[in-house]
Amino acid sequence: MYKQLIRPVLYQFDPEKIHYFTFRMMRILRSIGLLKPFLGSKINYDKRLEREVFGIRFPNPVGLAAGFDKNAAVYKELSQLGFGFIEIGTVTPKPQEGNPKKRLFRLVKDEAIINRMGFNNLGVQEAVKNLKNNNGKVLIGGNIGKNKVTPNEHAVDDYLISFDALFPYVDYFVVNVSSPNTPNLRDLQDKEPLTKLLTALQKKNNSKPKRKPILLKIAPDLTDTQLLDIIDIVKTTAIDGVIATNTTITRENLKSENKNEVGGLSGKPLTARSTQVIKFLHDNSNGSFPIIGVGGIHSAEDALEKLDAGASLVQLFTGFIYEGPQLITAINKAILNKE
Repeated sequence: MYKQLIRPVLYQFDPEKIHYFTFRMMRILRSIGLLKPFLGSKINYDKRLEREVFGIRFPNPVGLAAGFDKNAAVYKELSQLGFGFIEIGTVTPKPQEGNPKKRLFRLVKDEAIINRMGFNNLGVQEAVKNLKNNNGKVLIGGNIGKNKVTPNEHAVDDYLISFDALFPYVDYFVVNVSSPNTPNLRDLQDKEPLTKLLTALQKKNNSKPKRKPILLKIAPDLTDTQLLDIIDIVKTTAIDGVIATNTTITRENLKSENKNEVGGLSGKPLTARSTQVIKFLHDNSNGSFPIIGVGGIHSAEDALEKLDAGASLVQLFTGFIYEGPQLITAINKAILNKE
């Protein structure tokens, strides 16, 4: 129903405007009890799909990636579609508008999206306010970043502020230093500043009565040498895992007219590269840490390839927009059929 009836209508409008229109509709449908036709299949709640990763019991291995529900506004509604976990954010300490519009582009011929949103969000306290209503019912990841105006030499302070604020309300953290849409942010992926940042977060984490998992989200554009550095950093800082991968800045073999828009590219063009990164990290670390695979998952086969490459869990974003909620069920069904 989504691809045949709903998507053609949604795609007639500006992608950012329709994104927030969809949020409003989901809240309305849930409030009047009409979200049921879109609810996830019972397959998504099969006990055989449960996975324990970095000490957390996930109801199924298919999650929603960060960037969709930045302010934790509709995580309950999204969870009801069948996702095993929802990652909110990226959030920053202070609210920020992000980059000038227009900043979100559909590449329909390539089944892809380019975004240059720039960490637009209402600030960490807005996310906290919304998550206070969760009561542990939805498994939540908190994706944190720095404000655009914060220089890199003070980036640690921004990450610590959001870490402290979100700590009581999320199940795990994701450190985002890989978005291409905040100036100089990717410089924090270099070995020295990244080690400093993660060490500071781990120190804060270990001071809590009970620590929470910290993951690092990396770009698909890293070289093999840089990926080996990531493996070394994970070991040195003792963080809990990696999310591979964020959006790419490459533009290879694209067909859409707006292919040269500035920003991060996601969707089908990223499928192979993100899987390559997962396999490289898994093989060269001897599977010593969990990996969440994300990037270009548009089918159950795409998800299985990432799991076979070494991912413990997967996340959807662009594939969810193109394929709809039925993709969650298709992946979980394929996993069950394979077991």
